[in-house]
Amino acid sequence: MAPPKIIVFAGSIRSGSVNEKLAAAAAASLSRAGAEVSHISLKDYPLPLYDGDLQSQSGIPEPAKRLVELFFEHQGAFVASPEYNASFTPLLKNTFDWMSRVNVDGRPPLPAFKDRVFALGAASGGAMGGYRGLTQLRSMMELGLGALVLPEMAAVGGAATAFADDGSLANAKTAEFLDAVVKKLVDAAERIG
Repeated sequence: MAPPKIIVFAGSIRSGSVNEKLAAAAAASLSRAGAEVSHISLKDYPLPLYDGDLQSQSGIPEPAKRLVELFFEHQGAFVASPEYNASFTPLLKNTFDWMSRVNVDGRPPLPAFKDRVFALGAASGGAMGGYRGLTQLRSMMELGLGALVLPEMAAVGGAATAFADDGSLANAKTAEFLDAVVKKLVDAAERIG
């Protein structure tokens, strides 16, 4: 059986983002767990702020179409999302809003989300590690997009010191939990096949 394909990205494109560091740690863990990993940056998929009038006038932007096609090539995704005001980033919301409008080859839009499994993680300077934002993201993805999201979410607190020089998680228990979440993502993605 071919290894499951998992896409990994952060909901931040800021230089030095701790959530990009978490995405990189998750990508490494996924590779160790036997997945074929595509680690991307949303910086490579720039999108205007979603506007129904813009969509009517100009159609769906090409970066949104490319992202949807990429999702169709993968059975799962790991999303590392910063917490903004107890929610998730405008970048991530806007990206998913545009993606939810894409219709590829006559398929309805939402199968880009419905036909794969997602794992969520966050890194934050606070003790809760972005957990509040993850609950909001999970709600939007499940209720709004029909996504299957694993119940376990990797929240990494104290992000300024959470990563070792090699990019791995410095705390052994936190690293073990991320590996456990990743293993569940790989197992679920294999079942989707």
